[in-house]
Amino acid sequence: MDIFQAVVIAIVEGLTEFLPVSSTGHMIIASSLLGIHKEEFVKLYEVAIQLGAILAVVVLYWRKFFDFRRWQFYVKLIVAVIPALFFGFLFSDKIDEMLESPTTVAVTLLLGGIVLLFIDKAFKNPTVEKVEDISYKKGFIIGLWQCLAMIPGVSRSAASIIGGMQQKLTRNLAAEFSFFLAVPTMAAATGYKLLKGADSLHAEELKLLAIGNVVAFIVAILAIKFFIGFLQKYGFKLFGYYRIIAGIILLILIYQGVIEG
Repeated sequence: MDIFQAVVIAIVEGLTEFLPVSSTGHMIIASSLLGIHKEEFVKLYEVAIQLGAILAVVVLYWRKFFDFRRWQFYVKLIVAVIPALFFGFLFSDKIDEMLESPTTVAVTLLLGGIVLLFIDKAFKNPTVEKVEDISYKKGFIIGLWQCLAMIPGVSRSAASIIGGMQQKLTRNLAAEFSFFLAVPTMAAATGYKLLKGADSLHAEELKLLAIGNVVAFIVAILAIKFFIGFLQKYGFKLFGYYRIIAGIILLILIYQGVIEG
C-alpha cells in the first residue's frame, strides 16, 4: 500500500462510516479495485483508520460526550456495546475471513438496499425523542441489531439505526444514538486489531495509519453533517437505491473477473 492508496481508502471510510451503505464493504471494494485487498496490512488499516471517524463523532458531539452529570448516558452506551464485544470476540476469525469476500459484500449491499426502501414506512409513530428516554433494555436490543454489521456489507450504521427505529426512537435520534454507539464499538475493534498486529508494523505503515486517520477524521465530519440534514428531508429510500445499484454493479464486476470474488 502506498500513500495514494491509503488516502483513497481513508476517504471511502470517512464518507461511508456513518451512512447506511457499509464502510467496510466499500473499503473492500476500493482495496480490491486497487489490487491490495489481500495484503495483511490492508486488513489492519481498514479497521484502524476507524479511529479518525470515532474522533469526528466526539468532536461534533463533544457537549454530550463530556457532560459527566449525565452518567446514565455512558452506562447506556456500555450496555449497548456488550453484544458487539461478545460476538466480535467469539467470531473474530470468521469475520476476518468474510472481510476477504467481495461477493459477500455485493449480496449484502443488494439485500440491505431492498430493506432500506421500506424502512421509513415500516416503523411509524416513534415515541422516544431524547437520549434520556432510551432505556437500558432498548440500548441492549439496539446493540444486538448492530451485530448484524459483522457481516461485511450490512452497514453498522444501517443496522443500529434500524434497531433504534424498531425500538420506537425517532429517525434522527436513532441516527444520533448510532453515532454515539460507534465510539465504544469502533474503539474496541480498532484497539483489538492494533494489539494483535502492532508488533509487526514498521515506520512506513505507522505513517500511513497516521495519514489515514487524519483524512478519515476530516471527511467523516463532513459526512455526518450531510447525513443528518439529508435524513430529515428524504429518509432512507435513496440510500436503498444506491445500495441496490452498487450491489448489482459489484456482482457484474466479479462475474467479469474485474474484481476477484
